[in-house]
Amino acid sequence: MGSFLMLFAIYTALFLLGMFMMKAGLYTLSGHRLKRWLMRFTATPLQGFAAGLATTALLQSSSAVMVMTVGLVAAGYLSFRQSIGIILGSNIGSTVTTELMTLDIGDGAIPLLVSGALLVFFGRHRLVLGIGMTTVGLAAVLFAMDGFGSLAKPLAAYPFVDAWLKETNRSVAVGLLVGIVLTALVHSSAATIGIAMGFLNEQLLTLSAAIALLLGANIGTCITGLLASIGSSKEAQLTAYTHLWLNVVGAALFAFWTEPLASFAARLSPAPDVQLAHVSVLFNVICSVAALPFVGAIEKVILFLHDRNRA
Repeated sequence: MGSFLMLFAIYTALFLLGMFMMKAGLYTLSGHRLKRWLMRFTATPLQGFAAGLATTALLQSSSAVMVMTVGLVAAGYLSFRQSIGIILGSNIGSTVTTELMTLDIGDGAIPLLVSGALLVFFGRHRLVLGIGMTTVGLAAVLFAMDGFGSLAKPLAAYPFVDAWLKETNRSVAVGLLVGIVLTALVHSSAATIGIAMGFLNEQLLTLSAAIALLLGANIGTCITGLLASIGSSKEAQLTAYTHLWLNVVGAALFAFWTEPLASFAARLSPAPDVQLAHVSVLFNVICSVAALPFVGAIEKVILFLHDRNRA
């Protein structure tokens, strides 16, 4: 059992390293232009929405964009109101990562890794280095995803893992809780979703249970922004609270619809991991687009809850 848990830990570390490499590579390609985009194109909620979506899709990390946004609000470059549109767009942009995780390139991951490593080690130009780091990161993520799938059945043979899977399949609340805790621990909703995909592909998790994990992961990812806001200005803290409340309300509403969502997703693709990725897109698009016209109301609610002197 110890060897399987060690391998699981290694694949999780490889996944997180791959995500970091992709984020670093894409940031190398874009430089500080991402921060300038956020500051320049956020005059209206719609502009902030578009900027948050594009920046998150480029960085492959909603957590990184949230930390950046909290920092810009704390420094006075962005207002709390401007940050709301960015948050809504960021939630949609993060779904690009889940869709990438479903890529099946077979043995192509090996040449992808080798070519990326060569670009990293021998590249001298920022463009070449950025492409190399992004390529290595993507290959590492795909390797880790394959590893999660190969370990799913061996791990499920152990009583406590089997009990956890059965409880998660039985209860939406358990799935939500596991998704929240695991994501808060590893600071990556993508890693939690990747693990869920591994068990899902081996038919050890139902799609409905995996959706509950995904919803929990969307709440757990807020911990990064909350931690970044500690000791910051009041507006920066309000930004982090807004991210949390938007994801909590969205997850709470969709938690009652995991079965219908699973039935709908099953019609979109025969592959279980792709079904889950599509649910992630559906959830985030519906929640963010529905909330976008009410940015002013959201601002007032957050001020009432967390800053009554200004409400």
